[in-house]
Amino acid sequence: MRSQRRSLVEKALWSQLFPAEQARIIQLLVRRVTVTAAGLEVDIRREGIAGVIREMVAPRRMEAAE
Repeated sequence: MRSQRRSLVEKALWSQLFPAEQARIIQLLVRRVTVTAAGLEVDIRREGIAGVIREMVAPRRMEAAE
């Protein structure tokens, strides 16, 4: 039940982002997607997750400084 609720929140949040913001997040997180006969292989950027977190926190720090 908890994961379903979290999934709904994530979907709601994602749908509120502009397509350019969604693309930017994907570019930060995904290094490469390979399509094979067996399915998809998605290579994740570990440093990308830190970048997303920094971008989410940075505006709050700027607001707090004002």
